[in-house]
Amino acid sequence: MPLLNKLRTAVPGGPGGNPASVSLSRLRTALTVFFALDGFLFAGWVVRIPAIKEQTGSSASDLGLALLGVSAGAVITMTLTGRLCRRLGSHAVTVGSAVLLSLSMALPPLTHSALALGLVLLVFGAAYGGINVAMNSAAVDLIAALRRPVMPSFHAAFSLGGMLGAGLGGLVAGGLSPTSHLLALTVLGLLVTALAGPALMAHRPPAPEGEEGVVSGTSVPARLTGRTRNLVLLFGVIALCTAYGEGAMADWSALHLEHDLHAHPGVAAAGYSLFALAMTAGRLTGTLLLERLGLTRTLVAGGATAAAGMLLGALAPTVWLALLGFTVAGLGLANIFPVAVGRAGALAGPGGVAAASTLGYGGMLLGPPAIGFLADWFSLPVALTTVAALAAGAALIAFCARHASAPGTEVARHGPGSGSGRVASAVGRVRARRGERAVSPSAAE
Repeated sequence: MPLLNKLRTAVPGGPGGNPASVSLSRLRTALTVFFALDGFLFAGWVVRIPAIKEQTGSSASDLGLALLGVSAGAVITMTLTGRLCRRLGSHAVTVGSAVLLSLSMALPPLTHSALALGLVLLVFGAAYGGINVAMNSAAVDLIAALRRPVMPSFHAAFSLGGMLGAGLGGLVAGGLSPTSHLLALTVLGLLVTALAGPALMAHRPPAPEGEEGVVSGTSVPARLTGRTRNLVLLFGVIALCTAYGEGAMADWSALHLEHDLHAHPGVAAAGYSLFALAMTAGRLTGTLLLERLGLTRTLVAGGATAAAGMLLGALAPTVWLALLGFTVAGLGLANIFPVAVGRAGALAGPGGVAAASTLGYGGMLLGPPAIGFLADWFSLPVALTTVAALAAGAALIAFCARHASAPGTEVARHGPGSGSGRVASAVGRVRARRGERAVSPSAAE
């Protein structure tokens, strides 16, 4: 049995402990820190947007245009970061992006016009997009070495970091100016990067057993087939469908509760909080779900649960039923995005992560304005049912693609020496000996 498969049984540093397991555990810890830092910094910026709006004297429309800088910078960078990870390695790009993200936190308070704010937010968005693709690429590499579907745990760290950043930001907002607050976040981000960066850089991105010499650590064929590209696109669409719901819930859940159901403003604000808490809890249990259910059942069950929850949240006649619906929707959506991005990365390396992340991020951007237009044409409750429709669509796509082949099945096309074929067959042999259920790339379970 390969030693890497004894991670859960060997005690790190203990008698008979596996040095490779200890190394992977440390790498996982360092990478988790960067996911949490990303969520923490982003949330810290978000809570200061109202103050920055006042400082720059921007109207609502001017601020909306300036905020597009974050989106534009992120989308442009996401399309390029996959190549950069292949050239420099995902660990180096993660650390570099974390430095840039931390430094860019201090820029918005220095602006005094919407135009200047939009320009500095291009830098912030570029760093945010870069670190997200690089971190997820590094996570895909680590998952391949661990042979455990731990991607949801990384995204749980991002969610926890975001909740902590938003909470602390709200507490200090009354006592600290935006300049002092965001500068403190810059210092904190650089300090955390200085502490966790060396631990990440000390480890070469791990390759699955027998796959040495791969720069990115992800074993994919040099040239992807059309079928593999289509599968990456498919998982990107699944990510889009679910990220649409996250964006819609962030911007419209409180308004729905307050205006349509006449909830108290404090209760209305709890709608998104419950949704976010449910997503975090779902991601913390995501690895267990994947190991027990397999990839397809996890995606289908998650999409169906989210669809049912959003229908209840959008159409419920009372506030408390709507809050219950939003909580159920958060549990359902929790693991779909990280699983989709992880599978795209396993299929096509950093380029797959970049493609799926870009589509997913596009869905998050598309959600709020689409809900707004539909609310004008119909009503907000009806508009929110589109979240349920897309979640159900993600479940249907995952179910229809349950027999789709993974890169390992393309060995005949790429030759017996292709990395993906060796990895798929090696993983299959190991799991057969261990009698474990495989969370297969094709997700046929």
